[in-house]
Amino acid sequence: MSSLNDLASNPRVTVRDGRVIDARGECVVYRMRRAQRALDNPALETAIAVANLLERPLVVFFGVLRCHPTANLRHFTFMLEGLKETAEQVLLRRIGFVVKICGGTSSHQEFARFCHQVHPSVVICDEHPARRAAQWRQEAMLYSNAPLWSVDADVIVPSKLIDKEQFSARTIRPRLRARLGEFLIPVKQQSVRVPWKNHRAIESLPITSELADQLALDRSVGPASGFHGGTMAALTALHRFVKDRLPGYATNRNHPELAATSQLSPYLHFGQIGPHTVALAVRDSAAPVEDREAFLEQIIVRRELAVNFVRYNRNFRHLAGVEPWARATLQRHSGDKRPHLYSERQLTNAETHDALWNAAQRQMVAAGWMHSYMRMYWAKKILEWSPSGDEAYDLCVRLNDRYELDGRDPNGYAGIAWAIGGKHDRPWGPERPVYGTIRYMSFASTSRKFDYRAYIEKWSDS
Repeated sequence: MSSLNDLASNPRVTVRDGRVIDARGECVVYRMRRAQRALDNPALETAIAVANLLERPLVVFFGVLRCHPTANLRHFTFMLEGLKETAEQVLLRRIGFVVKICGGTSSHQEFARFCHQVHPSVVICDEHPARRAAQWRQEAMLYSNAPLWSVDADVIVPSKLIDKEQFSARTIRPRLRARLGEFLIPVKQQSVRVPWKNHRAIESLPITSELADQLALDRSVGPASGFHGGTMAALTALHRFVKDRLPGYATNRNHPELAATSQLSPYLHFGQIGPHTVALAVRDSAAPVEDREAFLEQIIVRRELAVNFVRYNRNFRHLAGVEPWARATLQRHSGDKRPHLYSERQLTNAETHDALWNAAQRQMVAAGWMHSYMRMYWAKKILEWSPSGDEAYDLCVRLNDRYELDGRDPNGYAGIAWAIGGKHDRPWGPERPVYGTIRYMSFASTSRKFDYRAYIEKWSDS
């Protein structure tokens, strides 16, 4: 990019207000939130390009919420492990990195205070698909002397180019594929021209495990021992997947007992690895074509369909966000007798008659991760065992966001919407009790597809 106008017109960039850049500002600020990485980060690279054009230093701000409304010790442990590594890598690039604990459930006040200390010319942040226009307007006013730019660092094809909610993978797939030649390329890493000197002696908290002790966290959900946060751990997991499990992925990916998936979703959710890194590693691997294509369908088409859902559908956390046909069929069957009704406590504790479902729930609670095939079965059975579709949907969201390391993610919300509300799917016959024409999954049909006994045994004592 040769000018600020070129940068501002990049499809990945959105200029959030019309203010002119203040060339008298002292730095460029990147407010890091979702893209918590120094590698393959279009938001960071855009911030570097702006700083270089303005001949200003760059500083990254990260606000840690003292009272997060939904996250817990599991999520914060994983996030802080990655954030420590990210800060070290950013500092090596002569960029500042400032971490602050922010009171309440928002980092806005602390960020505004920080901007008044450093006087930025431009503020850049990474996109959040769930953030609405009113929220962006509020954020644009936090520091009124500098314009706010947001950069879509979470997807391969910038999500604003898919300018409305898509009905299914069938409708979004050609739109994405048409742009892959333009966007499925490595994110170029740049050097800063003016190093950050911190001449105002801005204090930053050290990123250690003790930082979590200063936060008002829900500690009833402990760290997930099978995952360690950070870009290096994510790259190691990616390398292991491409070498050992990508060959055969097209056939084995729905076999939970084989753990044949990449298990990269926690790293993607926290932005510790970027989708470009993952997709390019798979595309350029020596694995069979059918296996590469099967995985690229998931990491590009299905993942970006989920982002599209959250970006354009205000009700993505609730049953109201699914298609009218699905709401209608669930309403018609709302009075059907349920074969079993379980309380939230019973479901949380895996106290059902279904050993396969119990194993999936135990995996989620103990490991912070559940195989995607079992997630479908898990959610559909909650629909079957709940008084209504609305209650089932809300319960799935609560359990998913509480226990999964990749909870609170577009993929999770789209998966729940698909399982309970037929989102991105179609009506299926014959019409059944409770489900209506929502796609049905039974123990018999699910267990036939893999060695369910091995899966149940593995998670029977967790």
